[in-house]
Amino acid sequence: MATNTEPDPIPDDLRQFEALEAIIRRLHGPEGCPWDREQTHESLRPHLLEEAYELLEAIDSGEAEAVAEELGDVLLQVLMHAAVAERLGEFEFGDVYSRIAAKLVARHPHVFADATAETAEDVRESWEVLKQKERPDKPRLEGVPATLPALAESQTIQGRARRAGFDWPDIHGPLEKLSEEIAELALAETEKDREEEFGDVLFVIAHIAATMGVDGEQALRRANGKFRRRFGLVERLAAQESLDLNEMDMDTRDELWERAKASERGEL
Repeated sequence: MATNTEPDPIPDDLRQFEALEAIIRRLHGPEGCPWDREQTHESLRPHLLEEAYELLEAIDSGEAEAVAEELGDVLLQVLMHAAVAERLGEFEFGDVYSRIAAKLVARHPHVFADATAETAEDVRESWEVLKQKERPDKPRLEGVPATLPALAESQTIQGRARRAGFDWPDIHGPLEKLSEEIAELALAETEKDREEEFGDVLFVIAHIAATMGVDGEQALRRANGKFRRRFGLVERLAAQESLDLNEMDMDTRDELWERAKASERGEL
């Protein structure tokens, strides 16, 4: 573990990765920032999650500058955790780099060794085979974080099962299953049964999305964004006509919604 008490010099060129690492080490050093030195892996958890979601929002915006800034914030979180570990004597920065570097080399034998992979699908299949060889006694679904958003977790675990051959032969199977689950949901009588059946519906929908090559989490995020925009337009239209959303009838609401959709498409 690192024993040098002298702070690392900070390179003049801040575009160098070494500069950022030196800054983080200085912040966590004996003469560093009191706040940084108090942080733990646990205290930093919400910041990592928040920055990851802000990066996703920047990617959705399509603004390169925003993506660059948010990538930096996510990278900061990685280095903060490494600095905490180094300060506590758990592991060093270099351990983080070496482990991911070794993994990338081992999982890309078609680049760094003599294996072949002609397509992206070949690479995905090879990746899963190599992962399984690295931990032959480990169940396939073990290691999928339970902290993932539920929809993302569902697609991940179903994807692993599908790559093991546990799947319908075509899209018709899950579509029929969806109809079956919706019928069972309609018949559910207790709160517990409704929750269970609704979960089954969502689970099958996640499977259908994956089968069709759709990222369910991203699709729902975009649908949420679309609703936000259109509902905002409905509110503005209602305000312009001195209408109260809580008081208007369904026909008026539908009319405003259709006008909002048309406005968004540039038809008004």
